[in-house]
Amino acid sequence: MVHSLAAAQTAPVPPAPAPGPPPAASFQGSVPVGKASAETLNLSLDDAIQRGLQTNLGIILSNTQTAGARAQRLSQLQTLLPSVDFNAREAAVQSDLPAEGFRIPGFPTVIGPFGYTDVRASMTWSLVNVASLRNYLAARHNFTAAQLSAQDARDLVVLTVGNAYLLVLADQTEVSSAEAQAATAKISLDQATANHSAGTAPLLDELRAKVDYQSIEQQLIAAQDALEKDKLALKRIIGLPLDQRIHLTDKAPYAPYDTLNADALIKQAEQNRKDLAALVEVTAAAAAQRKAATAARLPTIQTDADYGDIGPTLAHSHGTVDASATLSVPVFAEFALRGQAQQAQAQLDTAQAQLSDKQAQIEADVRDALLDIASAQKQVQVAQSSMALANEALKEAQERYANGVSDNLAVSQAQQSVAQADSQYVASLYRHNVAKLSLARALGAGLDYKKYVGGK
Repeated sequence: MVHSLAAAQTAPVPPAPAPGPPPAASFQGSVPVGKASAETLNLSLDDAIQRGLQTNLGIILSNTQTAGARAQRLSQLQTLLPSVDFNAREAAVQSDLPAEGFRIPGFPTVIGPFGYTDVRASMTWSLVNVASLRNYLAARHNFTAAQLSAQDARDLVVLTVGNAYLLVLADQTEVSSAEAQAATAKISLDQATANHSAGTAPLLDELRAKVDYQSIEQQLIAAQDALEKDKLALKRIIGLPLDQRIHLTDKAPYAPYDTLNADALIKQAEQNRKDLAALVEVTAAAAAQRKAATAARLPTIQTDADYGDIGPTLAHSHGTVDASATLSVPVFAEFALRGQAQQAQAQLDTAQAQLSDKQAQIEADVRDALLDIASAQKQVQVAQSSMALANEALKEAQERYANGVSDNLAVSQAQQSVAQADSQYVASLYRHNVAKLSLARALGAGLDYKKYVGGK
């Protein structure tokens, strides 16, 4: 057995920092699957979310980051385990002694040719390496953080897909409202044209009715364009071919949400949010790497051994063994060790700051969602009342104009009020449902979105 004292040691390679969540823009894309079919695809909100969970780019990137973190953990684990190699050599040798500096009188100048066979297994094992142990623990925390980030990505997909689906529903309602308004305006235009032809109404009434009708037609064209674009965005998010025709089977529900106990919901969010749990693991990994940087100053012990057979042939061979133990102590590597420690400390400080910020952000997310829900619920109720009043006013104005009591200015103004009330209702209903989806996300319960949105 050979013992030796080395003057320096090779610092273990620390694991790479834990990967962060995928960019927010990645959740707007996907990896499309399949080809468009000739038939229209019926798509419920649940169907859309399930497709998004399979094909959304954010999910796919999260999974690849998890695979990378798993590979890092395995690499760091190997530094703690023995490394065993096997090699076999078949050699043929002929040496020129004078060329190698040997000149012996009476001795042949050329030796050989001769051959030998060497079959050998070797092992290397770091028995004592505290820094490698700390780095492995850091890699294990990073892997757990990546797994939690992948779970959090599912909540983000639910929010993204749900928002896109609800936006298409709102667009469809806008188109239907614009079509109904266009039909009403056409009736008013025909009535004004007939009255003018009969001499019972001035040309101004007909011109005003034409302007109103064309204005609503422009609104209808813009609404149809927005609908088609938002359908494309939805298909991009869930991995459908862009030329696939879809029909949304769910309707925008209105189900008041009355659980507005902010403190209880904040506690629930702190327990369930996977991105917060991921940052806790990232902070633990950074702390382990900081300890690893300190442990790089400690001695390490490494053993090396090999055993094999060597001889002219395998049949005429003899076993040989070699074993050594190496004690490595850093003697003069102060700047490198100090730099590694400072880098690790900076990473730890960063992780701790991000963790503290995330805790505050979660509380803000919950409170923002609750404020949005409460505000949107009031807006929906007011918009429903405004729609009823505006339609009643339009009916009254049309009757007055038909009976010759007034001109069609009141009809034009009433039509504008109806259009405005319809638009406000659609917008407030969309905001209300998106706010409830946002609350589900804020609570870390995105996959239970039905509990919060409710209805069909």
